[in-house]
Amino acid sequence: MRNTNLQAMIESAILAAFALIIDILPLSIKLPTGGSVSFAMIPIFIIAYRWGFKTAFLGGLIWGLLQIVVGDAYILTPVQAFIEYFVAFAFVGFAGLFYQPIQQSMANNPGKKTMVYIIVATFIGSFARYFFHFIAGVIFFGKYAPPGQSAFLYSLIVNGSTMLASFALCTVLLLLLFTTSPRLFQSVGAYNMNSKNKSA
Repeated sequence: MRNTNLQAMIESAILAAFALIIDILPLSIKLPTGGSVSFAMIPIFIIAYRWGFKTAFLGGLIWGLLQIVVGDAYILTPVQAFIEYFVAFAFVGFAGLFYQPIQQSMANNPGKKTMVYIIVATFIGSFARYFFHFIAGVIFFGKYAPPGQSAFLYSLIVNGSTMLASFALCTVLLLLLFTTSPRLFQSVGAYNMNSKNKSA
């Protein structure tokens, strides 16, 4: 059990760092609404599907912390930084709530059912993250709204469009990864069990 927990923490830290690298690289797509689309959440989603909520929550938290440490964060106030780089990034881990259904469907018959769970879980994780970006947008970035537009509507447009576009991009790439390398999504316990069964 200790070895498994250690492996989970190591994977979480490594994939969180990988998410940071993707975020830092000039790979994001600027949207006309003001947001930008990135697939940097994918490593955290993979943690979620391999290990579940707690480990993915930790991975997202580490990712947000690394954003601040390397100076890639846009900070206005400590409260805004806490909401957007600790809470929001950690909440990507909510995709891990679908850990059990994903692992069970993969064990029984990996295919369309697993893909549906991945799509739903990816949406939940994306929505959970951008909900807090939306809250921060209303409170801290409403002053950037066009004249006559409320802070609520401004944040909804910017963060809503970013969430939907990022969700769509991550979903497409995750499904491609799943079809080409499903073992990436398989829990370590299940993979070890399958290996033992094959060698027996």
